[in-house]
Amino acid sequence: MLPEIEVLLRVAMTLTAQKADAEDLVQDTLLRAYRAVDRFDGRHPRAWLLTIMRRAEINRHRRTRPQLLDDPDADLDRLSATGSEQSPESLVVGEAFDEVVDAALAALPPKHRQVVRLVDIGGLSYEETARLLDIPEGTVMSRLHRARKRIRARLAAAGLAPRRGGR
Repeated sequence: MLPEIEVLLRVAMTLTAQKADAEDLVQDTLLRAYRAVDRFDGRHPRAWLLTIMRRAEINRHRRTRPQLLDDPDADLDRLSATGSEQSPESLVVGEAFDEVVDAALAALPPKHRQVVRLVDIGGLSYEETARLLDIPEGTVMSRLHRARKRIRARLAAAGLAPRRGGR
């Protein structure tokens, strides 16, 4: 299980977004795995650990109240008013781009945001993400497609990405 700790921490960061919370989640996952090691068949340790982590995170959310999201539209209005007379390179690495992407990510429904964090940010495959979330691989791809489309639309509305016709 030791080789999987790095993957667990990377996935935990996508689930919690706070390093301390991610470390706590990994520790909780490893503790639960240790307690249940007699029920583990020895096959697919990553999938087994990620399933334990997913269930531990679900249980943690049941105990806490959800946090309210900031209004991402306020940031988009401010960015639209400034215009986009910068070079494409400065837009991609610029602070405005990061703010719009963060706001677009925060505005996604939780199930879409979770898939983006696991696949695009965490680097998990569709298959690993599907196992972790206990959903079909096609659902992962569908949610990811919809999430990326919404993020692109936000970037286009802010003048930070080309508009696509009809998509």
